[in-house]
Amino acid sequence: MSRLPAVLNPTEQDLQMLLAAQCHLGTKNVTERMKPYVYKTRADGVNIINIGKTWEKLIFAARVLSTIENPQDICVISARPYGHRAALKFAKYIGAEAVVGRFTPGTFTNYITRSFREPRLIITTDPRSDFQAIKEASYVNIPVIAFTDTDSPLQYVDVAIPTNNKGKHAIGLAYWLLARAVLRLRGTLDYETPWDVMVDMFFYRDPEEAEKEAAAAAAGLEGKEGETAGEWGAAAGESDWALEGAAAEGAAGIAPAATEWSAPTSTDWADDGAVGGSTSWADATPTTNNNAGASSWD
Repeated sequence: MSRLPAVLNPTEQDLQMLLAAQCHLGTKNVTERMKPYVYKTRADGVNIINIGKTWEKLIFAARVLSTIENPQDICVISARPYGHRAALKFAKYIGAEAVVGRFTPGTFTNYITRSFREPRLIITTDPRSDFQAIKEASYVNIPVIAFTDTDSPLQYVDVAIPTNNKGKHAIGLAYWLLARAVLRLRGTLDYETPWDVMVDMFFYRDPEEAEKEAAAAAAGLEGKEGETAGEWGAAAGESDWALEGAAAEGAAGIAPAATEWSAPTSTDWADDGAVGGSTSWADATPTTNNNAGASSWD
């Protein structure tokens, strides 16, 4: 790392992330060409990768990628499921093309196939699982950058980045660091500015776990909606009871008034006559007819 410019040296946070993602843990087997990248072997037989050399090779690969004028001429290949999401995200952010899943034989050599491509450089997640792509690239002189573990074959690999390529966190972090380094070398991202893309976006997610999380989130939303509906229902019930109480009080207040108004009123015509005077026609005072000069009653 001392041979790199100071701006390209890793920060303490970068080294902590490499250790947290277990990028330094290799396998119990080691190939002859991967021995220079092994720091030591633990008591249980697991080989420890030198993360200093991992960082050097990451920066070297980023410098190679930044020289490609057209980013679409870069092809990212990952047959390993843990690398699918990381390869797709890496290709998205640097503008490359991703081929995840099964690699169709003849993609680089048979121009009749629909999936025929002519990239200037390819990146592979695992030389063992992506050997078909590496072999075809060797036929047409395409440089190969590969993430290699201690037991990975390095045949036809031009730039080997020693790291743990079997863990989902290690693969995601390696692609995230490589994408950030490429963007910084292109001038798109400042060295002093942290990248706003979280490394979690590059990690593999189990489809079943994603479905469970989506179902849990949907259940939480339904629960909140139910609580909100219950609160609205309770408020509506309180207002209904208040309206009913007001209506009852109004009816109760009107009823005594109606009783008071109806108390002095009698529907008996006889009572009215008793109150206002006699109702007998005989008791009525005879009226005098001025013209006849006599009483109108005989």
